[in-house]
Amino acid sequence: MSKIIPETIQITTRNLNKLKFNAQDLIPAVIQDYQDKTVLMMAYMNLESIKRTLKLGKTCFWSRSRGQYWVKGETSGHFQFVKGIWYDCDGDCLLIKVRQIGAACHMNKRSCFYRKIK
Repeated sequence: MSKIIPETIQITTRNLNKLKFNAQDLIPAVIQDYQDKTVLMMAYMNLESIKRTLKLGKTCFWSRSRGQYWVKGETSGHFQFVKGIWYDCDGDCLLIKVRQIGAACHMNKRSCFYRKIK
């Protein structure tokens, strides 16, 4: 049996047009620790926040509730330094691998996914 090697396509400003945004011009972004693969959080991005993320090297999101951009760690100091950005086969979801400083969750947890249903 041959081992399947995943294709890793990084987002660049040249291939942003391959992304599929929803009716609100947003795309979900799953944030993952680049070393231990822990899923840290999920947030939404639009084209401008993706461009800002690429420029800053830190994650920048669109806040649906506040209607504004926010850089993770701006107020807490818990920055996410981007190691790579990938998109899924349908182009409608992002995976961003980061080096996380401090807690990713606003509840001061390492990951937002600290509660289990079963």
